[in-house]
Amino acid sequence: MKWNDRIGRRLKLHDLHVFLTVAEMGSMGKAAERLAVSQPSVSKAIADMERTIGVPLLVRLPQGVQTTPYGRALIRRGMGAFDELRRGIKDIEFLTDPTAGEVRVGCPEAVASGLLLGVLPRFCEQHPRVVVNVHEANNMLQEYRLLRDRNVDFLLGGVAKPLGEQDFDMEVLYEDRPFIVSGPKNPWANRRKIELAELVDEPWVLPRESIFSSLLADAFQSKGLAFPTKGVRSYSVCERISLLATDAFIAAESGSVLRFNAHRLKLKVLPVDLTTGFFQVGIVTLKNRTISPVVQTFLDYVRKVASSLAHETISPPFLIARG
Repeated sequence: MKWNDRIGRRLKLHDLHVFLTVAEMGSMGKAAERLAVSQPSVSKAIADMERTIGVPLLVRLPQGVQTTPYGRALIRRGMGAFDELRRGIKDIEFLTDPTAGEVRVGCPEAVASGLLLGVLPRFCEQHPRVVVNVHEANNMLQEYRLLRDRNVDFLLGGVAKPLGEQDFDMEVLYEDRPFIVSGPKNPWANRRKIELAELVDEPWVLPRESIFSSLLADAFQSKGLAFPTKGVRSYSVCERISLLATDAFIAAESGSVLRFNAHRLKLKVLPVDLTTGFFQVGIVTLKNRTISPVVQTFLDYVRKVASSLAHETISPPFLIARG
């Protein structure tokens, strides 16, 4: 049966919405309550869809319903269809009022405390009616669902190349690296040269699992050293920096975090020969998904700030020791 006969003329957007709600609730009765309609009307909508498409979408069970493989395939594409419609309405709103809109970015806190600090003040000043929602994505490899579920417009953070995900596109912005830092009155702050081995038994405040922490572990391993076990492991950049201010800890932070925080918070970059590689920071988007004009504008701001970091994180002038 051709598209126009089976789908274009017969499948209703309302029925697709009903099906997605049933799949989410796991029950036709609960879906009917959510939609404020009768249960028979929900059953009829599902039956009509199954008859139109020609395959079963749900398995009826005594305790509710489960989606079939056909139903799960339709859910993935159906969510995309509704997302595109929603974005289309927002695009129309943007075109009628280009000063308003929404940007949803998923990123690790290190990026929110680094790269985005250079983007948000400039962007929000020029676009005061655009709302920027920053979603937590502290481990990029585990947060691709934010994109697939259309909860964010793009992800921004450390990326591995090749990406290894067929439904995503990646744009590398710059390379970053870890630096060892302390508070200005820490006993190590005035040393002219420090070997990494000297710091193994010091109290550290370190980030949780990420590309960044993996590179740091590789740096210790490359010198035949055990990874530090004393101190604190924290996902929070704010907490790590606050602990550094006590002068009781040393830490490792990325160049972009230090670019926007070292001088303001009087952090001291320690003269440690940290033999380690760089990690790439980039933008990850969902393939075949239309990016709205306001999101494109925001990404242009990101690219502009990132272009300056591309030159600074290798040998950054802001890392001159400050007492």
